[in-house]
Amino acid sequence: MPALMLTNHFAEVVWLGRVASRPVALESANLDSIDLKFSGALGEDHSGLTRPACSRVSAQYPRGTIIRNVRQLSVVSAEELKAIAQGMGVERLEPEWVGASLVLSGIEDFSHIPPSSRLQADSGATLVVDMQNRPCRFPGEVIEKAHPGKGPLFKSAAKGKRGITAWVEAEGRIKLGDLLRLHIPDQRAWAGEG
Repeated sequence: MPALMLTNHFAEVVWLGRVASRPVALESANLDSIDLKFSGALGEDHSGLTRPACSRVSAQYPRGTIIRNVRQLSVVSAEELKAIAQGMGVERLEPEWVGASLVLSGIEDFSHIPPSSRLQADSGATLVVDMQNRPCRFPGEVIEKAHPGKGPLFKSAAKGKRGITAWVEAEGRIKLGDLLRLHIPDQRAWAGEG
């Protein structure tokens, strides 16, 4: 029996982007397609097989320790971006403002799909879900430029809706309009500490 189950859930790729240099700017540049290699998206600042440990893994490693990069891509849902915008009292949030790599539409409660799930395109390109992407202050700084006084609201409005981080399991191209099929782990939820 396979360890991953096919689902009947598909997400349409409605936006693609690339952050060329995170130290220069968080904003993503809009693309029609992305070529995925094992190291991530070509030309993406977050790509690479390894990365320095950051505050997200401070309980496991000292900052700067070289670890496997499972945060190659930032994937958000169009529906959750809309909900974040509503929570902030703004008409719209542009995907580039949050440093998105992909914006998908069609999977409900997207930010909570199980870690280790797969999102697979017809090209064979496959992303593995690392985990939910927790909101930070940096998108708020970008949003503040477009909506003065609203940027600080991002972190609380995006809680539980910031999407997921992912890494490339199988290389290939993903294009606007592609459908990605969701595959989920065949296991029950952990019944440990409650």
